[in-house]
Amino acid sequence: MEVLREKVEEEEEAEREEAAERAEWVRTEKMMRPVEVRKEETTLTQETLRDLEKKLSEIQIPISAELPAFTKDTIDISKLPVSYKTNTPKEEHLLQVADNFSRQYSHLCPDRVPLFLHPLNECEVPKFVSTTLRPTLMPYPELYNWDSCAQFVSDFLTMVPLPDPLKPTIKSEEKVLPKKYTIRPPRDLCSRFEQEQEVKKQQEIRAQEKKQLREEEERLMEVEKAKPDALHGLRVHSWVLVLSGKREVPENFFIDAFTGHSYSTQDERFLGIESLWNHKNYWINMQDCWNCCKDLIFDLGDPVRWEYMLLGTDKSQLSLTEEDDSGINDDDDVENLGKEDEDKSFDMPHSWVEQIEISPEAFETRCPNGKKVIQYKRAKLEKWAPYLNSNGLVSRLTTYEDLECTNILEIKEWYQNREDMLELKHINKTTDLKTDYFKPGHPQALRVHSYKSMQPEMDRVIEFYEMARVDGLIKREETARTMTEYYQGRPDFLSYRHANFGPRVKKLALSSAESNPRPIVKITERFFRNSAKPAEEDVAERVFLLAEERIQLRYHCRDDHITASKREFLRRTEVDSKGNKIIMTPDMCISFEVEPMEHTKKLLYQYEAMMHLKREEKLSRHQVWESELEVLEILKLREEEEAAHTLTISIYDTKRNEKSKEYREAMERVMHEEHLRQMETQLDYLAPFLAQLPPGEKLTRWQAVRLKDECLSDFKQRLINKANLIQARFEKETQELQKKQQWYQENQVTLTPEDEDLYLSYCSQAMFRIRILEQRLNRHKELAPLKYLALEEKLYKDPRLGELQKIFA
Repeated sequence: MEVLREKVEEEEEAEREEAAERAEWVRTEKMMRPVEVRKEETTLTQETLRDLEKKLSEIQIPISAELPAFTKDTIDISKLPVSYKTNTPKEEHLLQVADNFSRQYSHLCPDRVPLFLHPLNECEVPKFVSTTLRPTLMPYPELYNWDSCAQFVSDFLTMVPLPDPLKPTIKSEEKVLPKKYTIRPPRDLCSRFEQEQEVKKQQEIRAQEKKQLREEEERLMEVEKAKPDALHGLRVHSWVLVLSGKREVPENFFIDAFTGHSYSTQDERFLGIESLWNHKNYWINMQDCWNCCKDLIFDLGDPVRWEYMLLGTDKSQLSLTEEDDSGINDDDDVENLGKEDEDKSFDMPHSWVEQIEISPEAFETRCPNGKKVIQYKRAKLEKWAPYLNSNGLVSRLTTYEDLECTNILEIKEWYQNREDMLELKHINKTTDLKTDYFKPGHPQALRVHSYKSMQPEMDRVIEFYEMARVDGLIKREETARTMTEYYQGRPDFLSYRHANFGPRVKKLALSSAESNPRPIVKITERFFRNSAKPAEEDVAERVFLLAEERIQLRYHCRDDHITASKREFLRRTEVDSKGNKIIMTPDMCISFEVEPMEHTKKLLYQYEAMMHLKREEKLSRHQVWESELEVLEILKLREEEEAAHTLTISIYDTKRNEKSKEYREAMERVMHEEHLRQMETQLDYLAPFLAQLPPGEKLTRWQAVRLKDECLSDFKQRLINKANLIQARFEKETQELQKKQQWYQENQVTLTPEDEDLYLSYCSQAMFRIRILEQRLNRHKELAPLKYLALEEKLYKDPRLGELQKIFA
């Protein structure tokens, strides 16, 4: 408290009440000043203390005119706990301490903003700000890290800007440029001079329009330019300060609760700090913020820089050097100091708020009602809770061209839980280009798909996850006349394939792109360097000119050469028009070799090379055709996925997972049936017969035999009735089937196909019912004797029929 003491001495130096001011701060001064200085202080009189108390009571603390108020429409205060509506004696004491602290602060620092100490809560009861914080451990791992926790809080908050009286709204009227129309006279009636004058006039009009357009653009730029802020430095905002040290935090940083973004303490947007508080104490910043927050030292244990309100054991202590610590090494002084502090410390009361309880549904909903819209300059951000939209849309960012947000430039949509692994969709309204981004796991291993139309043979670019494909395809670019593919990691070292298509041959019958493929004119393939082959034998590029029946080869260039070898083959048919076999001639192979070799000049080598290239050409044409079919399959699959937009549901999500729900209901139904079955087995089979006898009377031997016979006779009759019932149903179904078959024989000629289908369906169902009844009847006949014997054995062992055991003993 040295800073406050110095300010008091400067302000009260011309007055005679210096002793009274020093008496008010004597309790804290004794903590910070050396022991020798404290011994020299004089004792204050009661009159001086009364004058000091009267002076402090006259201090008026400025209070903001606009206080946040809660109405009954926002919060139902009748359901709130008692701690929200009243204050405990310890809280009242804390409010008195805070009020005294605020009066002293306003007296010593009249130019600073009033302290935010005890605002009104929902029930309009003053509460100290530190007691509004209650640390709570939540069961969600996402809230353990500051970034995800800050994002979660920002989604629940909605910023409503306050009206600014210094910036009145002015609507400027837009001027409509006059449009001039001229009628060109007939050529015969217009002179050249008039035409020249008309051209000059049109040029002046265009120049004027350009000038007006340029002025309009300058006006818009001036409107968009940020004007000087009249309230710069006067606004007070609240944010979160995270101090370094605990949980491996390397440095101090700020968190904006409205956006969830973090900022460095050196950021120029933070002009200064008035006060800090947590759930244990309250601190005032006594440092100069002339350089924003860049030079602030966040050592809360330093009372010179941070003035604390409560003197308790939880206060951060300043690290003292040996020289500073030498003045309080006396054992007696330290012991007396501890005795003096016993009555001066004041612990923070327990928080009056309830623990934060977030249900899994609320945690997943995030935003209020599951949706939030944030309006920016020329942009709008929309957020939704997962599974709120049937297509999995969770976020959409729309960018506009104008400030009125009417002309859309681009749209970005983020998705979650999509079965097709769609993660982001980017739509450019200017070029009408759509780009889909996928996560790993798509059936076609898609990564990026850029297109303007889903129709085949249109401009598109498809990128793949090459590790998920066996052919190593990375990207495929397609236009109306070309298709380019890029590969990586193939065993044949293929890296590039480019196919040129010609105009499709028109057919009279309706044909699709699959049945009538585009004719291939040219195929260009490029290969990576194969270190296992010499450079003059390793093909770097080969071109199949199908229309010209030529094949061009270019080999890799050696490191010590500046040019590469080339070879061109004239591909001819193997037989001529008369059926004679064509022999390989030297003019069918034109080659340029950097270092000629003898075996390459032989016709046999050239013939084998040409035959190998023919096979490769056929394979390349087939692969291009398969690529076209794959594109059609991808487009068809994407249309089905966009139409269905099925969402994936975790097996642990029992509320949304229908399969898990059906399985759980089936298990519950089986358990219920098992319970009913057990209840049936536990039924008292002697209860109807024992009801005929007087209650509590012991059975005689004759009565026990009679009860046994009656019970067995009744059970036997029920078995017979059940068999007769099954037999009657079996006979009824058989007779109805015979009647239906007789009707079919009589009307077989006049029956329609629909009637025959109905007859066959009926016969199938009737035969199924007859077969089931027959199986039940046979099973009943097998189990009836066993059930009868089981009941007879139970009757012999029943303790209530103990006389039966004496008979057969």
